[in-house]
Amino acid sequence: ATTAAGAAALPAAGGNTAGKKKGPPAAPVEEEFDHVIDLTKMDIRVGEVVKVWHHPTTDRLFVEEIDVGEGAPRQVVSGLRAHYTIESFTGRKVLVVCNLKESKFQGQLSNGMVLAAKSADGSTVELVTPPAEAVNGERVFVPGHDAIGRLPQSAWNANRVKKFKVWESVAPQLNVNGDRVASWTDLPLTTSAGVCTTTTLAGVAIQ
Repeated sequence: ATTAAGAAALPAAGGNTAGKKKGPPAAPVEEEFDHVIDLTKMDIRVGEVVKVWHHPTTDRLFVEEIDVGEGAPRQVVSGLRAHYTIESFTGRKVLVVCNLKESKFQGQLSNGMVLAAKSADGSTVELVTPPAEAVNGERVFVPGHDAIGRLPQSAWNANRVKKFKVWESVAPQLNVNGDRVASWTDLPLTTSAGVCTTTTLAGVAIQ
């Protein structure tokens, strides 16, 4: 098959092209991927946990419904039962990664991932918490980084993120700094109401 950019121009059926001037060359096909991989490609939003229940077939997981500003809550599965109760998790403000491929955990669909920090020995896990005044559904940003490349942020859907392994590239740089501020590299995860934090953990990774 020949690409549109490389194909010769064909005359219209029954037409005579003799003596006609060629038009301008066809514009090159835009490269599908012409972007810097950074956190701006991930759709991380402020969410509010509106309902939580125990996963029916494993004692490690919660299933929750989270309001991320879409009109109806998303269902997300999280491995937090060893660290939170239903009561302490319900109503919490959280950060949700919203453009990951939908997954299934022992029969339960998960359409997102809640961000949490973990101590080095794994004994303590704490949710990354946006300010209480942050609006459900607003997108988290990092100072100095706007969308880069030809495609708008909205084009970085779950399929594109998976294809170019965006999450796998940026997730290792997510951390909580010494002031308990959630960060990507050394830049704070920020909302319209301020930065996102943990309760006690500092100097640890976000997973």
